[in-house]
Amino acid sequence: MTLTVAAAVLALQGLTALVLGGYVLYEIVIGQGEDIGSAFALAGFAFAVAAGFGWVALGTLRVLRWSRGPAVVAQIFALPLAVTLIQSQQYLWGVPLVVAAAVALVTLLAPPSTKALTDD
Repeated sequence: MTLTVAAAVLALQGLTALVLGGYVLYEIVIGQGEDIGSAFALAGFAFAVAAGFGWVALGTLRVLRWSRGPAVVAQIFALPLAVTLIQSQQYLWGVPLVVAAAVALVTLLAPPSTKALTDD
């Protein structure tokens, strides 16, 4: 159960990155993007992050041992980002990110997850 919750959180994070990348492309199409090169780079990065989260979520759901490392590292990077967002009064983004990162870390490091991912 813990790995299923972790995979769902990872998939949701990936979906969020996908939507944000799509939004950046949408802004380019409607002419709102001020720096087209940077906007394309940001969209590409968001799509790469989305693909990475999707890949790791699938690995977590399939109980593949390699998936926990990248998932935990991603959450460790997400926590300072969430704190920075909260400190800059971007609560709409920061609070859900810190909650998602905390839930993912707790479920990924829970004893049932550790047992499932380390048993041969």
